[in-house]
Amino acid sequence: MPETPSGDPFADLFGKLPDPRSRDFRRTGGDAGFGSRADGSEKDGGQDPAPSATGAPLSRRELRAAAAGLSPATRPADAPADGTPAEGPVDAAPTAAMPRPSQQEAVLDESGLLAQPRTYTPRPAEPVDDDSWMLTDESDPALPYSRTGSTPIVPASSGTPADPTEAFGVRATAASTRGASTATLEDLFSGHSSSDELGSVPPPKDKRKRRIGGWIALGVILLIIGGAAGGAWYVWTTYEDKVREVMGWELPKDFEEGLANGEAYVTVNEGDTGMPISQALFDAGVTMTPNAFYDYLIDTGENPPFVPGVFKLQLQMTSEAALAALLDPANKMENTAQLREGLTVEQSLPLLAEGTGLPVEDFVAATADASAYGVTPDPAIVAAGGQPLEGWLFPATYTFNPDVTAEQVIQTLVDRTVQSLDAAGVPEEDRQRVLTIASIIEREARYEADMQKVATVIENRLDPDNQETFGLLQMDSTAQYGFGEMHDGSASTSEEAQFDPNPWNTYVNAGLPVGPISNPGDAAISAVMNPSGGDWLYFVTVNLDTGETVFTTNLGDHNRAVAQWIAWCEDHPDSGC
Repeated sequence: MPETPSGDPFADLFGKLPDPRSRDFRRTGGDAGFGSRADGSEKDGGQDPAPSATGAPLSRRELRAAAAGLSPATRPADAPADGTPAEGPVDAAPTAAMPRPSQQEAVLDESGLLAQPRTYTPRPAEPVDDDSWMLTDESDPALPYSRTGSTPIVPASSGTPADPTEAFGVRATAASTRGASTATLEDLFSGHSSSDELGSVPPPKDKRKRRIGGWIALGVILLIIGGAAGGAWYVWTTYEDKVREVMGWELPKDFEEGLANGEAYVTVNEGDTGMPISQALFDAGVTMTPNAFYDYLIDTGENPPFVPGVFKLQLQMTSEAALAALLDPANKMENTAQLREGLTVEQSLPLLAEGTGLPVEDFVAATADASAYGVTPDPAIVAAGGQPLEGWLFPATYTFNPDVTAEQVIQTLVDRTVQSLDAAGVPEEDRQRVLTIASIIEREARYEADMQKVATVIENRLDPDNQETFGLLQMDSTAQYGFGEMHDGSASTSEEAQFDPNPWNTYVNAGLPVGPISNPGDAAISAVMNPSGGDWLYFVTVNLDTGETVFTTNLGDHNRAVAQWIAWCEDHPDSGC
């Protein structure tokens, strides 16, 4: 009785296909009874195919013959009687033994299962060979399966189900000799293999996990690359000069020939040697590096007698060309004086005398009364023995008439300071205070961006909310000025100067010093009026050659920056530490 279809034709087909591995293809003495084995026991699930008389397994040819319903009488004459295959390929059997498409044979095999003619047709759209035919018989109920559906057919003679392996003996034998690892879906449909041999269907790949794994791998790679890049950057910024020296990547110290352009004025003071002149040339934009000119003098063994005065040079000159220009009297400016930023009145007066040809004593006398130039003397400065015009002699390059007087020169410089204060928007009543802060900034910072940060530090330290924590500005430049250490060529403050109780020392006195400590320029005055903003409370210049300054917000970071400055000074003992 056919089972009730499940609605899934594939499931019905798979459930009814025989498992060739469970069949026993051995001869039982000529009796191929239903459900019997060689030992007489019943077989579960169908009838064994007719084995040979000797009990040996059927040959491939006999299996095909059994499947086709051929009796021994119809075997080819050259086929061995014991059932063994004839010599040569199996497919070379005579056509009389293998019915071809559209032929009908009314032949009974030994078991008498085929009682009606069969029609053999090849499967459509497939090549016809000895293993590609299928049984289709509209009138033969002896076929166990129609090969075009899943409905079993009961033989008309007995009414009992025929053994499916009789029709598929060749297929079952072929399937049983194949490994399960080679079974395919095509073998299953053609009868070569059962569903057990295919194994379970592999689960689909989890694309989401693959994407997550890919992102994780990418993140790890980026982390490694970022760490390596960060380490390389730290090494480069910390040890750039040493790395360049070892690798031979040192940058040029001097400009190339042919780049000279524009005008630059350089002041040579009385007694100046190669190092201060080299710095002055760099500050004026004449040479590429602060040490370029000095190194050139050392390398060439030059020791020329420098003449004090203001010299007109060009920008971006070679050191060799700069030396030649300084030794050429034609480049010395007459009645011209140049004052650089950060000088004091005491340092400026000799330069003015040299530029104008007037005695320095004339300038000393001209600066005795600040009120003569519109500057109200501060009584505290006068009482402390200071110079009331400190901060009011604006740094610039001046050219005067040959008959100019010392008083006229001083008035010109004071007027230029007022002009700068007005341009920065400084109220008249705040001029002295702004000049005081600007004079500290001029001595503490080299670049305009750093000047604005120093202005922020001073502003934060003067904030009443920070007075309990600090209470003091603690600027080295103020201690040096009050003690008279500004002229020794060192950036360090001695212990004596740090604790000297003069009114300019911000290590001892709270708030601003009593007055300015130098002559500030336009950038410093503008920085006072336009601080950068921020929470910085400390700063230290860690490279005196380049002016690199580190700003910090806490004492721990500041101490580490100080250690960096000390290490730099140990490597550069002749750089003004």
